[in-house]
Amino acid sequence: MIKKNEMLLENWESFVSTRQLKSNAVKDEIYKSWLRCKDYGVDPSNDSRHASLSKEAFDESLKEKAYLIKIAHPFMLKLYKFVKGTGFVVVLVNEEGYLLELFADEDVWQNPVTKNFFLGASWQEEIAGSNAIGIAMYEQAPVQVSGAEHYCKKHHDLTCSAAPIFDVNGDLLGIVDISGPFEASHGHTLGMVVATAEAIMAQLRIENKNRQLALANKKLLNFFNMVSDGVLIVGEEGAISEMNPAAEVILRSEKKETLGMLIQNMVSPRYSSPGSGYFYLKQCSYTEGVIHTPSGQFDCIISSEPIYNEKEVLVGSFITLKQVKQVQKLLNRFGGYTASLQFEDIIGSSFEIRESIRLANLTAINNSNVLLTGESGTGKEIFAQAIHNKSSQSNAPFVSLNCGAIPRELIGSELFGYEEGAFTGAKRGGKPGKFELAAGGTLFLDEIGDMPLEHQTVLLRVIQEKQIVRIGGDKMISVNARLICATNKNLFEEVEKGSFRKDLFYRLNVMAIMIPPLRNRVEDIPLLFRHFLNKLCNDRERTVRVDRSVYEYLKQYAWLGNVRELQNVVERAVNLAENGIIFPQHLPERIQNFQEMPSTEQNVVGENLMECRILTKETARETEKNRLMELLNRHAGNVSRVALEMGLSRKTIYNKMKLHELYK
Repeated sequence: MIKKNEMLLENWESFVSTRQLKSNAVKDEIYKSWLRCKDYGVDPSNDSRHASLSKEAFDESLKEKAYLIKIAHPFMLKLYKFVKGTGFVVVLVNEEGYLLELFADEDVWQNPVTKNFFLGASWQEEIAGSNAIGIAMYEQAPVQVSGAEHYCKKHHDLTCSAAPIFDVNGDLLGIVDISGPFEASHGHTLGMVVATAEAIMAQLRIENKNRQLALANKKLLNFFNMVSDGVLIVGEEGAISEMNPAAEVILRSEKKETLGMLIQNMVSPRYSSPGSGYFYLKQCSYTEGVIHTPSGQFDCIISSEPIYNEKEVLVGSFITLKQVKQVQKLLNRFGGYTASLQFEDIIGSSFEIRESIRLANLTAINNSNVLLTGESGTGKEIFAQAIHNKSSQSNAPFVSLNCGAIPRELIGSELFGYEEGAFTGAKRGGKPGKFELAAGGTLFLDEIGDMPLEHQTVLLRVIQEKQIVRIGGDKMISVNARLICATNKNLFEEVEKGSFRKDLFYRLNVMAIMIPPLRNRVEDIPLLFRHFLNKLCNDRERTVRVDRSVYEYLKQYAWLGNVRELQNVVERAVNLAENGIIFPQHLPERIQNFQEMPSTEQNVVGENLMECRILTKETARETEKNRLMELLNRHAGNVSRVALEMGLSRKTIYNKMKLHELYK
């Protein structure tokens, strides 16, 4: 150890004077840290006390990291007991390198080796030079720094071992470190620190799970109390142990009077007498039943789900009760169609996506038809659901139909429904169409550009008259669903080609919202990547981090598949990141190769996005200018139409016109 330190000292002396090493005895992470310290202007001979936080800033840091300190404290105390009386200190620093928690012998500050370990002290490389804490912060990996590996001479008598602590999302929370006299250094010390950090992170995950469970229980209790169905929990003998307020209403009995009573004396299947059998211990769904009360009998719908313990022994059952009139109302109005996504679920902070969200918010408050345009994978259905949930029809059904996924001969029956006997295979009693199912709510027609012309004609008439006739029927049925349509096609061109009706286009295009492609909102890529990564990690109970160089590759890629393609790339990278860190080599080759093209600017040009080629900046600008001029001439200077065709916002088009001096 002494001989090795002498070699390190020779290299250190050479480096601080010439920036050169005399041998390869210096570890790579130490050498890189020395270079950073040199660039920071750290004085290697400075023997002064470390800089520290003010009392106010320190108190604020303690408050901010109180949860981490509480979790880490017992593990650090256990580690300190192993080294007590040896001159070693055990410390916890935050992600900025400030010391927040300290376990040490009483003479720690009199010891010249450990005198800079005090609460609030900074151990950043910029302040303290190369040290285990500073390097672990930068590399986000465990490290041991001993003797002359420290950049500052005052720490050459010190050995430090540090390991990072990450939260459940893989973000750095702090560093745990053990430091002491150099002559007592040992390789096993780093292993002890890593084990302590792992134990702290394991406890953080447990605490996070406990918080999630507590929140889930709270949500479940709220749901239990707020749900409109009557819900009861019964034991294996039928005794009612819990019930929600809706069950009190349906059973005409208060909770305090009902708990402990037998469910079979209060409810029975329609074809069974009260008190007979154990119907509630069998799984059933939507069985006709009867509620027996002192004031009479009432029809209901019963569902039952048996409860089993960890040994698969039957211990009771969940019972749900619905009043018949409530069931009829649900069937008539909702049909099981809901929208779950809100504007808050749209990830992004770029101007382009915020502008689309702003327009969508304004659109949501009225009942006009909406046309969402954008490439495949940009998130048009998310916008459609968000508009519905922000509207006054949010409690009404959200019904969707993909016009491109339905055979052309079935689109009519899907949209408008049919009567019994309308065609071979028609269901008995007929079937309502999507317009009827969406009554009072929203009908979302995706890929509207793929709708056949003959059905476009019928759709136009429905929009104008607010009435439909089922296939095979003659009765006019009023409809009042709001229409939101989406397409990845250029409907201007489809109209010109004759494959889309002009009058229908203008009926649909009341409120047009363009969803920008991912390549036009590059700053959102890291946000989306981390969002999908965190979701995957939570689902799989893994911690996966991202090397910072990955984002440079992602930002330079064209993303023809947009957000959907990015989501698939994240899942692929997580599957390949065996060591818990995503590196560029875990990205698909098309992304790696796209980034590696030198001295070029990758631009997606032409009306067909699949025809990509690499352009120089000058060629790209000229191409963009010519394209703008062509579209402005085609649309007689209508900026809105140009913006829609190019997939950009109107503000962006105006900026590009100014750049290319195309103002008249």
